[in-house]
Amino acid sequence: MPLLQVSDLEVTIAARSGEAVKPVRNGSFSVTAGETLALVGESGCGKSITCFAVAGLLPKRANISAGSVMLDGRELAVLDRKAMRLVRRRDIAFVFQDATNGLNPVKPIGWQIAEAVRLREGASWKASHARALDLLRRVGMPEPKRRMREFPHQLSGGMNQRAMIALAIAGSPKLLIADEATTALDVTIQAQIMALIADLQREIGMAVLLVTHDLGLVAEYADHVAVMYAGRVVERADVESLFATPRHPYARGLLDALPRVDRVSRELAIIEGQVPPINAMPAGCAFAPRCARALPRCRAEAPVMLGGSDHAFSCFNSLPEREAA
Repeated sequence: MPLLQVSDLEVTIAARSGEAVKPVRNGSFSVTAGETLALVGESGCGKSITCFAVAGLLPKRANISAGSVMLDGRELAVLDRKAMRLVRRRDIAFVFQDATNGLNPVKPIGWQIAEAVRLREGASWKASHARALDLLRRVGMPEPKRRMREFPHQLSGGMNQRAMIALAIAGSPKLLIADEATTALDVTIQAQIMALIADLQREIGMAVLLVTHDLGLVAEYADHVAVMYAGRVVERADVESLFATPRHPYARGLLDALPRVDRVSRELAIIEGQVPPINAMPAGCAFAPRCARALPRCRAEAPVMLGGSDHAFSCFNSLPEREAA
């Protein structure tokens, strides 16, 4: 049974003009304890909003208007903000894209981690500080005793990201959501952070929901992939299947846009056009205006998921397996 099961998720945001928009529609995916699911897609496809919905961090004007979010057999979509705070305290941890802004700028790193330990475990301040120091050691923070007394602005981006991960795992969460957690880091620190998350995942058995634009990271660290476009999950598969035989034209376009080291190319492949704004979604398939395989039906009807549980995709004119390979 999956630890996290998201089914037909729909998020609605009430605009100030009174007109509601839906940045996430019919989002469905699952992740099992000990495994990593990567959410991929261009900016504006609804990846972060989906994660905020799972973690109960949607802004005040937004809400889950349909669908289900089950965590370890418990429905989260119906919980109020107070109940979701308790869920985040015990079961869900969130690593934000910009760790420097995600940390409290007026409190030392050690105090912030110790406070999280104290809230989650009910430990004394002395025990919480000892636990915070141990967490900083576990995430590979250099000179952890010194860093305990320092503020976020005194640390590098990689150090702040390590501190954010230490803060996130303070309560041994069941689910870790990493939203572009390595985007602003150089490749060496990026590799160290991802290896650290993988080590912690094996150690405490948590599931990881990884949001990234980097398909190289996906290939290296993820077990399964959900491709999002314009608020919908358009393809779900295990990593090997998606990279070997993508069935949705958008997934194929993302893979074609990757630089290759095994061939010489004078220019990169691109996907013409851009993601439609959430308040001006086209009728039918949202990818149809950019798709070379679009049929008249694609511009009139929204496709449904086809395929099996191992590899599913939503397209009326999907790539044949031989062509995808």
